[in-house]
Amino acid sequence: MEFAQWLALGIFVITILVVVTNVIDSTLAAMIGVVVMIWFGVMSEDDAFKYVDWNVMSILVSIWLIAGYFGKSGVPSWLSVQALKLSGGRPGLLVMILTFLAGFISMFVDNVVTILMMAPVALPLARALKIPAVPMVLMIGFGANFMGTALIIGDLPPQMLHSVAGAEFFDFIWQHGRPSSFPILMLTFVITLAAMYAYGFRGRPRVTDIAALGIDAKIPNPLFATIVVVWFLGTVIAMSMREFIGVKLGFIALSGAISLVLVLALLGDRVKAASFEEMVQELDWRAIFFYIALFSLVGGLEKSHVLDMLANAMKPLFAQNYALGATVLYWVTIPIVGLVEHDAYILTFLYTIRDLGQAGIEPWPLYWMLLWAGTLGSNLTVAGAPALYVALSLAEKEEGRKVSLREFLAWSVPFTLVCAFVCYVLAMLIWVLPYSK
Repeated sequence: MEFAQWLALGIFVITILVVVTNVIDSTLAAMIGVVVMIWFGVMSEDDAFKYVDWNVMSILVSIWLIAGYFGKSGVPSWLSVQALKLSGGRPGLLVMILTFLAGFISMFVDNVVTILMMAPVALPLARALKIPAVPMVLMIGFGANFMGTALIIGDLPPQMLHSVAGAEFFDFIWQHGRPSSFPILMLTFVITLAAMYAYGFRGRPRVTDIAALGIDAKIPNPLFATIVVVWFLGTVIAMSMREFIGVKLGFIALSGAISLVLVLALLGDRVKAASFEEMVQELDWRAIFFYIALFSLVGGLEKSHVLDMLANAMKPLFAQNYALGATVLYWVTIPIVGLVEHDAYILTFLYTIRDLGQAGIEPWPLYWMLLWAGTLGSNLTVAGAPALYVALSLAEKEEGRKVSLREFLAWSVPFTLVCAFVCYVLAMLIWVLPYSK
């Protein structure tokens, strides 16, 4: 390696270590890393700007904006009460239904936003049914973090796959003549919930008179809720038709968000929606700037050809035994993303796998193995997924105590191991082994 490559790698590693250890704010650390790369000549300021996928940033901001209105519509509260009725007063079943609901919503909404919508409306149900808040809220957090990679909309990793490899909406459902992310993760999710129900939620006393709990939820403004839901679904459908529409996903999402804001503004007091200014202020701008800096940081590695060297070093393993290489990639990823913020890791190796593909190694099974392991493994600790920190904070506030690491791991470890093993078996049978022959 040349000095410039060692310099780029050193700045990147130090920046990620500062992000992980949280010595200073993670977003600030990432932005400092980009500035240092520019001043030391790893890349120019123009390069740093160009390496950012602004299409992905547009998707994030636009979907978060629509999701913000969805959270204020009252629909999540209404869905939670329907979950209570569907459970028939069985506390353990209610937790599983709410977890599944959080996972389903997170396919379209950022996982942190999903937790902030679901947890506050689930906690009154926990109090009424005398369910401990910690396992209930943690399960909602696990579910929200789990399904974000099932479709292209819900989380950053699938959007990065769209950016790096060109994966389209329907590629997450069916690709190359076989099921891909949505069906595999959905089956894994259902099996994992069944296992977790047997592990910690079976046998809890049933509440026979649900009406006596006095819990109900009505949608405050049906017109507002209807418009938001219709616009949300319309935007998702339009994004799924991107190849036929012929414009970028980010522009479709932005068009959906802007048109929703316009319609709500024109209806005024009839919907009583929050103003555009209020909704923009509620966006997680720290996360947005972190992702912008992340693209630039990985771009610095790309600019200095460090990722090319990494791909060349990994090529013999995949060339000699493809199944073994995929297995190593999968199981090495899971503990790493349990300790390291998974977005940075996934983006780095997406570029590496792309370079492997250019060197003659079939990339798609590896793309999926990386994405699935990177998502599922991040449920191991709060360091891997910021969404779990939000869930843990809400649970601690509800119970008025600190949750020990041992208690957290008692739920996160079995959840992560079950889903990781199930997904690995499905991924090997459906994706890896057919390409190993």
